[in-house]
Amino acid sequence: MNYEGTMVAHLGIAFLPAEKGTVKAVMPVDYRTLQPFGTLNGGASLALAEMAAGHGSMMFCQSGERPCGMQVSANHVAAAANGENVYAHGTLVHRGRRTHVWNVDITTADGKLVSTVRVTNLIVPIL
Repeated sequence: MNYEGTMVAHLGIAFLPAEKGTVKAVMPVDYRTLQPFGTLNGGASLALAEMAAGHGSMMFCQSGERPCGMQVSANHVAAAANGENVYAHGTLVHRGRRTHVWNVDITTADGKLVSTVRVTNLIVPIL
């Protein structure tokens, strides 16, 4: 998948090797993802989680299909500081014919939970 020119590239997200049914990604906490107080913006966490879940759902889409995020819900439980990286680890919890539900935990390098996110993707035809 080519993410050049997309939000994935803009936020500096890189996808890491993962097994089918899981997804892993890393994102820097820097000028692109900070809130004014110097910590990770919750919206950046949501963007990371939704893009990770979409990337994971692509593994299950048939030719002519793509995932479309239709619902995202998060709990932000801790901060991540400027200069750190955060890691998304997503697990597919439901794979239906037209919906995929992912749980995505976002942590710091030392494993501290920053956010836990539930993402539902609708599988739609490519137009």
